[in-house]
Amino acid sequence: MPTLLVKNAALLATFDHNRREIRGGGLFIRDGFIEQVGPTTELPAEADEVLDLSGHVLLPGLINTHHHFYQTLTRAVPAAQDANLFNWLKTLYPIWARLTPEDIYTSTQTALAELALSGCTTASDHLYLFPNGARLDDEIHAAREIGLRLHASRGAMSLGESQGGLPPDSVVEHEDAILRDSQRLIEQYHDPDPGAFTRIVLAPCSPFSVTPDLMKQSAALARAYGLHLHTHLAETADEEAFCLEMFGKRPVALMEALDWVGEDVWFAHSVHVNEAEIARYARTGCGVAHCPSSNMRLASGIAPVLAMRAAGVNVGLGVDGSASNDSSHMLAEARQAMLLSRLDAGLRGASLSAEDAPPLMTARQALELATRGGAAVLGREDIGSLAPGKCADFFAVDLNRLDYAGALHDPLAALVFCNPARVDYTVVGGRFVVREGQLLSVDLPSLIEKHNRAARRLLDG
Repeated sequence: MPTLLVKNAALLATFDHNRREIRGGGLFIRDGFIEQVGPTTELPAEADEVLDLSGHVLLPGLINTHHHFYQTLTRAVPAAQDANLFNWLKTLYPIWARLTPEDIYTSTQTALAELALSGCTTASDHLYLFPNGARLDDEIHAAREIGLRLHASRGAMSLGESQGGLPPDSVVEHEDAILRDSQRLIEQYHDPDPGAFTRIVLAPCSPFSVTPDLMKQSAALARAYGLHLHTHLAETADEEAFCLEMFGKRPVALMEALDWVGEDVWFAHSVHVNEAEIARYARTGCGVAHCPSSNMRLASGIAPVLAMRAAGVNVGLGVDGSASNDSSHMLAEARQAMLLSRLDAGLRGASLSAEDAPPLMTARQALELATRGGAAVLGREDIGSLAPGKCADFFAVDLNRLDYAGALHDPLAALVFCNPARVDYTVVGGRFVVREGQLLSVDLPSLIEKHNRAARRLLDG
């Protein structure tokens, strides 16, 4: 079995239950899993391959809990630049209706390349429209070439405009076909074992794009196979008004009525939730994918992340769709989460004394959302921290660069406070995906050219 020795990191942060920060730390890896973590002096001296990380900070691989890879093809679309969620969607739905299987493949590789270069090792993607013969298979095959772990969400939209939903009828599917394809994907691709590179998630898009019946049947199917469930929830005030008018319930109460609560469920956003709903999340075990950049871009609001964490809710980070963030950079998202939370604390504490003011999110808390927080949301015990028995998923950043000049007294905080940078190494299951700042699995110039051609075709109609 191949072994890898990682040694001499300026700082190794484990994010395990002890939250150790080890100067001169390293890892001993065998067959894709960590055998030892500690000071380099306590590790074996030899291995099949040795990586010297002198001058680097070393962390567990970042975990992206919510994305829409295909949206890399519609970044900064002029007509959607200054719209809130519902108007943004209505502008982009007709463009997305022109997607092809090749577009799904290309955009998946583009998004995962960006993620890998920002320290991400596991990504959950929510693909919920399948025009022109596109399938979730296109995404799965593309991801395998990049080398990151993928939680591929079989999304769906079945409630078109003619039935009172938001999406046009041209991009919705019949519910029987959705459920048949979901079962096919589970049986063909889902890997429940530790170290899995592909897992399937069932993910009807949102309360305003599917029927309650599809939500119930999806939950039953997922639980029959031991899968997780995912959807958008409580993202905007418009959604709340829609749910009250259509179903007579707020979004969280609607999910509870549809049996969409539990440790196998996580929701994207949860911006508009109150204290009772946060307590309901904590009591039932629901997780949350916090997407700060998207929530700012679409003027959706500020999710109460510290209140959720204080209540015991599992919270991870998501970059969300690359047409509502316009980037797929996980370190940047951790920084955004910290800054937005601090803005929220400042607004809520403006009239309070210093002693009563809300706490500020720390850099370490932001990184914890992106690592062990994400693992908890996805229901994975094999990733999210650096500890014996965990997957050998990590990234490293060279601290000797302009971005961190003057910040080496706390290199871990520097990753969040300073300008988000590309990483120097990303390793997944003991295999290098990024080495010395270069993505190894695809030719980036060719991918970018292909991606830009597809984007132009979509916008030109």
